[in-house]
Amino acid sequence: MQRDNVTTPSTPTGRARHRRRSNEAVPDVSKTNGGSLLVNDRNKYKSMWIRAYSSIWMIGGFVLIVYMGHLYITAMVVVIQIFMAKELFNLLRKAHEDSHLPGFRLLNWHFFFTAMLFVYGRILSQRLFNTVTSDKFLYQLVSNLIKYHMVICYSLYITGFVWFIVTLKKKMYKYQFGQYAWTHMILIVVFTQSSFTVANIFEGIFWFLLPATLIVINDIAAYIFGFFFGKTPLIKLSPKKTWEGFIGASVTTIISAFMLANIMGRYPWLTCPRKDLSTGWLQCDPGPLFKASTVTLPGWIPPWFPWREFSVLPVQWHAASFGLFASIIAPFGGFFASGFKRAFKVKDFGDSIPGHGGITDRMDCQMVMAVFAYIYHQSFVVPQSVSVEMILDQILMNLTFEEQQALFIKLRDTLHDRLIRQS
Repeated sequence: MQRDNVTTPSTPTGRARHRRRSNEAVPDVSKTNGGSLLVNDRNKYKSMWIRAYSSIWMIGGFVLIVYMGHLYITAMVVVIQIFMAKELFNLLRKAHEDSHLPGFRLLNWHFFFTAMLFVYGRILSQRLFNTVTSDKFLYQLVSNLIKYHMVICYSLYITGFVWFIVTLKKKMYKYQFGQYAWTHMILIVVFTQSSFTVANIFEGIFWFLLPATLIVINDIAAYIFGFFFGKTPLIKLSPKKTWEGFIGASVTTIISAFMLANIMGRYPWLTCPRKDLSTGWLQCDPGPLFKASTVTLPGWIPPWFPWREFSVLPVQWHAASFGLFASIIAPFGGFFASGFKRAFKVKDFGDSIPGHGGITDRMDCQMVMAVFAYIYHQSFVVPQSVSVEMILDQILMNLTFEEQQALFIKLRDTLHDRLIRQS
């Protein structure tokens, strides 16, 4: 009985047998399950239903917030930023080191909210100013806050900088400076890109909603086409992405962009820019981009084709550019995030959305798209010439009430003299 329990690797034959066993390849679970492609995944239907259930809740909540208006959409963006920052802060956290650095996490959030005050202060200052012009006390208070906005933000940042230096501890320098650099990278990634999202919202919900919707459509279409038809891997960073999903999603997104622009462009509350921070419904002149024009098909179109002419909003041609970018370039934001997660050996940035991962996992392509939408809108949509409205905004934002009165009197006298000369 004792002889049965004796191990044999001590003999040459036993050692050779042991080496052969250790060199045998461990079966790849993903391959036995049909490979990493969704079309071959045996558990794909279960994950699909979980993903679909979460998507329905997200889309429903998103539609409700969009219906409520500009301020609520901005509040949603702020909440998303906070969750993204939390997920990214936790990515490089080390519990042992943090236990020796009390208050260090609080310092990260101090920098975060300082950056938030700086970014949103610059974006929303004019609209806040327009909101309080009827109240003299609030007008003066807001004027001073806008005037000293950069001083306040810089003072808060320097306070955090000194706080960081004072809390440096021996044998923890590398970790602390790594966290300091990581925090600033997060601020650049989160705020630099999401600030464009808020700017798009106040230019008109259309310029926020259409790009965001196209990313969602592209993501869903890529998943569906890859789910049923995906056979050819697209990129090694994302093993489940396929050429079939990429091409099918591209065609779907471009067509959807052209059609959705026609639908959204007919509602003034989506197309009108918001000049203040009120929450009422908007009515405005939609401008030439949102006024339908008739397009007649050329003569070489076969006579059996049923439509010889059709109505198009000029903004639909811009929307086609958005669809092209959302389907071809924006997915690289997701590929970047995939490579980033592989570098840190994590599957997802978080687990707050069942079937999807974390908030950051859903926002990677959205941030790339938001920057493009803002730059495209400012470059190809907004008139480049100086307008009365632009000058008036500068006067209201940069001049005190007394200076505005002096300007008004001087302008009145100048115009009066011109009228006398002309007569």
